[in-house]
Amino acid sequence: KLATGEWMGCFGLTEPDHGSNPGGMVTNYKEDGDDIILNGAKMWISNAPFAQLAVVWAKNEEGRIHGVIVERGMEGFSTPTMKGKWSLRASDTGELIFDNVRVPKANILPGRTGLGAPLSCLDSARYGIAWGAIGAALDCYDVGLRYAKERTQFGRPIAGFQLQQKKLAEAITEITKAQLLTHRLGVLRNEGRATSAQISMAKRNNVDMAIHIAREMRQVLGGMGIMNEYPIMRHMANLESVITYEGTHDIHLLITGLDITGENAFK
Repeated sequence: KLATGEWMGCFGLTEPDHGSNPGGMVTNYKEDGDDIILNGAKMWISNAPFAQLAVVWAKNEEGRIHGVIVERGMEGFSTPTMKGKWSLRASDTGELIFDNVRVPKANILPGRTGLGAPLSCLDSARYGIAWGAIGAALDCYDVGLRYAKERTQFGRPIAGFQLQQKKLAEAITEITKAQLLTHRLGVLRNEGRATSAQISMAKRNNVDMAIHIAREMRQVLGGMGIMNEYPIMRHMANLESVITYEGTHDIHLLITGLDITGENAFK
């Protein structure tokens, strides 16, 4: 049903008190006959309010992390919506609350324990974000370029002024650099040679680039840049979420730092 789109799923790793430190999660389960009893909470979960099932990461009684499939309708399982977002408003976000939820042991994902499995999923998400950020930056650049060519001041298009050309030239340069970085990363992924650290670098770099370009292109449009007639402010607001989710900007810097120095600065 997931494959056909009849059902939607969600992925529960982040907790109210454990975001950048997923290993500190407190969501847990205890065995009870052929079932487990699940308790805890997850937060900032996309699709949570309507997903038919959730892949939830929780610790067993020995403290080992396992994936558990939790289905909507199980007693004690609730998915309240998180309201009031200024960003990514097209995406429903919610919590996953587990209050003595009885789950069959058969719903425990086999084969792997620890954070390796969920973090490998994050690699795929971060790779997609690296490309998506380029798309947002390109849209902002395209809007800024077209506006600069059409808008006239002092008897000429503002695209003819040095300050505007500087913004536009720097924007397309940074976009091109990000495209080359991510294309190379794609080649490495296809060959099975891309590392988590390389993916992390692309996510951080491209999102930071896109936010900067969105702000610069907003200035090209002047006051019109804040109007919903143009998409730039929407991209700016959304990118403020993107720079945080799937690993914050600063956490990705530390991932790169660990990769190049071998020194763990997380603790």
